[in-house]
Amino acid sequence: MNVDVVIVGAGPAGLAAAIAAKRRGISTAVLEKGALVNSLLHFPTEMVFFTTPELLEIGGFPFASPYEKPTRAESLRYYRKVTDACELKIEFNEPVTSVKPYGRGSFTVTSASDGRAREWHAPAVVLAQGAYDVPNRLDVPGEDLPHVSHFYREPHPYYRRRVVIVGGKNSAAEAALELYRTGAHVLIVHRRAALGDSIKYWVKPDIENRIKEGAIAARFNTRVVQITNDDVELEGPDGRVRERADAVLLMTGYRSDTTLLKTAGAAINETEGAPIHNPETFESSVPNLFLAGAFIAGKQSGKIFIENGRFHGEVVIKEIARRLGKA
Repeated sequence: MNVDVVIVGAGPAGLAAAIAAKRRGISTAVLEKGALVNSLLHFPTEMVFFTTPELLEIGGFPFASPYEKPTRAESLRYYRKVTDACELKIEFNEPVTSVKPYGRGSFTVTSASDGRAREWHAPAVVLAQGAYDVPNRLDVPGEDLPHVSHFYREPHPYYRRRVVIVGGKNSAAEAALELYRTGAHVLIVHRRAALGDSIKYWVKPDIENRIKEGAIAARFNTRVVQITNDDVELEGPDGRVRERADAVLLMTGYRSDTTLLKTAGAAINETEGAPIHNPETFESSVPNLFLAGAFIAGKQSGKIFIENGRFHGEVVIKEIARRLGKA
């Protein structure tokens, strides 16, 4: 299929790009490997955003909420409504397997769905894949055991269970508080001397007070050595110790998946795991291969959120429109 631009990812950044393209008469194929705003779908079910509703808006559509801080459920509803209002056509459950330049400034994008491969041809591609699908691994024995997860969804399954949470930022703190209040026995393990300063301002004193009173246990300056079916071996100020664990949550952050960048031949900063790009146009080192949203940040996914990444799509499409003569 031939289009003006292929957009990989239907998160807020990808949707913003698709809206901007439609308004300029630019034909698109939006390919999403999962569901609409797939990363948000996998956030904890009771999550509350740090930001206010208007900073999650795309396409000029207002985000109405009775709360100062919107919830995950509200955000999912908002992006569904925007998608319907703009009548965006999106190919769901359509993972992209390769992006390859051909000729001068053209691409072949290959996707796979239901065991069949499809090809899309376009003079421009926008990668807006987000940065929530690839966890930062500890690379310790036992990390792939069934009771170990890099993602946390909801507290109920952990009722009366011993849960070890590894990490010291927002995800770890919020999970620990939810689990504690649902009846789990929680231990936080963090490699640094204290919890991160970037924890949400209403969460930080809560988690610190729960640790201080002993309701939530914590081991700082401590790292995980290995995980077994029954416990977690730790190394810290007291030497090596073992802590019982029915479940282990590795809240160690996430990073961008650079596989497609590599298939396209784009340059990557290997230290940061981020694509090298023009900060003015968000164009990668490959001509007409653009980037948008948290995907740009690589391993430093905390640098780009919906609040600032939502503007990338308009910038990218404006440049593509200029090159296509549709400015």
